[in-house]
Parts: sequence; structure tokens; C-alpha cells
Amino acid sequence: MFQKLKAFFALEAAGGIVLALAAILAMIVANSPLSWLYSDFIHAPVVLQIGNFVIDKDAHHWVNDGLMAIFFFLVGLELKREALVGELSDVKQILLPALAAVGGMIAPALVYAAFNMNNPEYLQGWAIPAATDIAFAIGVLSLLGSRVPNALKIFLVSIAIFDDLGAIIIIALFYTSDLSLFSLGVAAVCLPILYLFNRMNITRLTPYLFVGLIMWAAMLKSGVHATLAGVLLAFFIPLVNKKDPEHSPLEELEHDLHNTVAFGILPLFAFFNSGISLAGAGLDTLLHSVPLGIAAGLFLGKQIGIMAAVLFAVKLGLASVPKGCTMRQVYGTALLCGIGFTMSLFIGGLAFGGQPDGFDPRLGIILGSIISGVVGYLVLRKAIPDGDHPKLAVSEEAGYLSNHR
Repeated sequence: MFQKLKAFFALEAAGGIVLALAAILAMIVANSPLSWLYSDFIHAPVVLQIGNFVIDKDAHHWVNDGLMAIFFFLVGLELKREALVGELSDVKQILLPALAAVGGMIAPALVYAAFNMNNPEYLQGWAIPAATDIAFAIGVLSLLGSRVPNALKIFLVSIAIFDDLGAIIIIALFYTSDLSLFSLGVAAVCLPILYLFNRMNITRLTPYLFVGLIMWAAMLKSGVHATLAGVLLAFFIPLVNKKDPEHSPLEELEHDLHNTVAFGILPLFAFFNSGISLAGAGLDTLLHSVPLGIAAGLFLGKQIGIMAAVLFAVKLGLASVPKGCTMRQVYGTALLCGIGFTMSLFIGGLAFGGQPDGFDPRLGIILGSIISGVVGYLVLRKAIPDGDHPKLAVSEEAGYLSNHR
């Protein structure tokens, strides 16, 4: 039994499967006689007080503002490593996925805006369909096995990385509440301290994490979303240990955090945020402009934006189609990028807060992600011929995929 579990968690698709099961479980419980228990559980008050400093949030906010800061911390670690020594360190290799990611963020936002142009309140959800869920997208792609060309996997992962970076910037710029200058000042003071730690080649993680915790608490009180503290902290974690080059503090921390995030934090986030009650829901709920705009943005906007950017780059000679891949395969990958579950749910919570009246943005997220995943899989199944391709290994230092060099 233990060996079977170990083999399952080693699968590329394991993270996506666990995430999906957590979301399905939340849906089942939220629409069962135990729905009251689910509601009480996710809204249970949790208070942390140290002297006069108090954080009084319910369990839902602790997951979204606290545990998800660890997820963003891991994203930041992966972004830094990829930019310094990974696939994003070569400008020639990153141009096509970078342009594709930009197109794949702009077009979904425009599609969503087209559905909600006449309502300024609804327009604040424009960024919900902008990001790709890497766990689900890679999970669907892995269903095709070793038939998938390495270059296609790298292309998908690179787009998702740029998507994450774009989502972080969007959250920082557009989803902040009233700012507390004092709290923001406390968070800002933490940055030069972290920089000093890095320049002094301090490789023990405790000082970084202690200052990072203070920065997170200050950001939580400042009005800037607290999860951004995780990203900022990650950028100061040393990649190289000058005294012991064989051990990278950043890569070892990535490795230690990956399973915790993939099989703990993200499924918990999915469970807390996917409990959509369908009681009293009718066709008008699904066809509301917000969920409909999100679903259309994910399914139509993503593929239109990515393919337009790819064709633009290829026609102008700025980049070429990934080696060994066809345009049909690139199109199938663009469809998979419409799976926007985790980050879309996160931004949806920032845009609309709790359950809005008359609509539920999560319906559009789930519908758009499912359609994108199914259609993308079917297109790729026909576009990728049978035959052996060199397998791509799962990096032990990160949750993403990397070539053996």
C-alpha cells in the first residue's frame, strides 16, 4: 500500500488529481445535509494576539492570506531559480512563451470586459481568467504519456511561469484596499534587512523567515495583499552557498516546500474556495455576465491571445515554433492554458470578496477550466502522433519540469 501511494505522489499528474478531488469534495459537502458544517468550518474565527497586535480572521481568510503566502513564496523561489539558471535564463528561449503569456492575459481580460462593459462593479473581475493553473495543465498533458515532445512541455510550463508573474503584478497593482502607510513602512524596512542578509551570504534560513514573517504581518495590515510578502521574501533567498557550493539554500527550500504546497496547501485552498452551493441556482445564475465572461475568457480568450501572439512572433521572425512541435500541438497547449483554477479562484476572491448577490464567479472558473481541459486534451490527442519521445523528468528542486542537461 505504501509503495502504491509513493508511486502515485511521484506522478506528474498527482498534484492536479489531489487538487481536483479537494474541489469535488467541497462541492459535494456544500450541497449535502452537512452544508451548515462546511460553512461553520470555513468561517470559524481564528484570533492571533501578541500584546496589542491582533489578527482576527476566519479560517477562510487564514488559508487565503496565510497559507497561500507560502504558495506564493514557492512561486517566487521557482521564478528566481528559473530566471538565474533555468529555462528563463536564455532570452532566445523565453521570448515566445513570454509573448504568448502576455497575449494569453490580455485577450481573456478583453473577452471578460466585453461581457461586463456596462457594469463597473462587475468589471473589477477582469483579471480572473488571466492566469493558468500549472498543476491541472501539466496533469492533463501528462495523460498523453511519453508521446508529448519535451519542447511542448517546456513551452507550457514557461507560459505558466510568466502567467504567475503577471498575476502577482496584477494583484499588487489592482487588488489593494485602503493603504496604511505605517504598516507599509514596516514592510518596506524589511526589504533592506533581507538584502543585507543576502549580501552577507547568510545561508541559514531562520533569519530570512523571521523577517519575512514580520513583513507578512505588516502587509496584512497595510492593505497590500499579504501573499505578496511571500514573493518578495523568495527573491532574497540565496541561490548559491559560497561556503558550500554543493548545497543551494534556494533549491533545497524549494524541494522541501513542494510536496507541502502541492498536496497540502493547494488542496486545502481548493476545499475552502470551491464549495459552491447550487441550491436555488438556475440557468440565469450560470448565464450571468460574470461567470459567463469568466468561462468565455478562459476558453476563448486564452486560446485567441496565445495563438495570436505565437503567430505574430513566428511571422515576424522573432521566434520559432518549439522544436519538434507543430502548430496544431501549440494550439492544443494554448487550450490547456485556459485551465485557470487556483489563481482564478484567488483573484476572484479579491475581486468580489464573499458570495456576491445574484452570481458566483466560481461557476465560470470551473466551467471554463473543464471545457478548456477537455477540448485541449482531445486536440492534443489527435495532434501528437504515437511514438516515443524522450521523457522529461520532474525536477526535485521544484514543482515544474526541467530538461536533463
